[in-house]
Amino acid sequence: MIQLDRSTGKWLLISVAFSLIVLAVVLLFTINDQTLASLQKINPIFLVLAFVAHIFTLCFWAWRVQLMTRSLGYRIGFFYSLNLVFANLLAAAVTPAQAGGEPVRIHELYKADVPLGDATAIVIMERVLDGVVLVILAAFAMLALDREWKSLGATSGLIMYITLIFIAGCLVLFIVFATRPQILKRAMVWGAKFFTKHWEPARFEELVVQIDKEVDNFHGALKKFVHSAKGGLLWGMFFTLLYWVSECVTASLILVGLGQPPLFFESFVINLILAILMMLPLTPGSSGIAEVGATSMYALFIPSAILGIFVVIWRLVLYYFNIALGIISSILIVRREATAGKPPL
Repeated sequence: MIQLDRSTGKWLLISVAFSLIVLAVVLLFTINDQTLASLQKINPIFLVLAFVAHIFTLCFWAWRVQLMTRSLGYRIGFFYSLNLVFANLLAAAVTPAQAGGEPVRIHELYKADVPLGDATAIVIMERVLDGVVLVILAAFAMLALDREWKSLGATSGLIMYITLIFIAGCLVLFIVFATRPQILKRAMVWGAKFFTKHWEPARFEELVVQIDKEVDNFHGALKKFVHSAKGGLLWGMFFTLLYWVSECVTASLILVGLGQPPLFFESFVINLILAILMMLPLTPGSSGIAEVGATSMYALFIPSAILGIFVVIWRLVLYYFNIALGIISSILIVRREATAGKPPL
């Protein structure tokens, strides 16, 4: 669980510093004589709507967690689920490849009396649904933009196809682990050996027993999703679709606010590629990577005079606003932990 301590603050500063440096460089290379004229066309109403759309995006995520959890027989309130999502945002901002978000969500589900294996299954299934929906939306967008996409050159198409293959590979790996729990157990024990080389044998054996137990719980939860909890998967797919559509609409609202035409279909493709790039464990919260990736890809569709301004506002909505929400949420969770109170339903 992410705590508001010196270590968290240090990594948050590093993450923000990477982001600010890259944004400054982007502005330096994109601002030109036409930028001032473009800024005079700004419509603040659409920029406010971008923030509103992002809030709805996070609400869709919270509903997804809540209903998938309920389908397994556990009840959490919407606001508890929303606070869980907010806390996830801060953890993602201070960990490489945003990897800290998943453990936070699992922790918060566990604190709401969801067994660890079931909580893990819910969080992993979320990621699987993200991958499925993003591939579907990106494939649809590529078909809808076939002529425009081909006009961008072979390199853009190659990047897209590599991204689709990577996502498909991850889904295949998940299917193997989901249908063959023994393979997953062996993989986790192998990973545990790598990170516990200096442990005593008895302690390591206890860990192996725990791994065996939690993998069985995880596999059982997946079986529930496939058989008795299909409604959770359907609701999960529905809200995942709303989540990504809303996320892409946010970018288009910013563009309209800057006097540019919306890029609905293009944003689906760009978001898929960014999702893969931000998995690279290079910087805390993938800061810098997101800015460079978005700049290079949106540059194919947006005039240079407005590109840097767009990326700055886009990160303000999707990154800095997330950090603020995450800090507030983490303070609430720390207070709850300090009083050892049960999370409200």
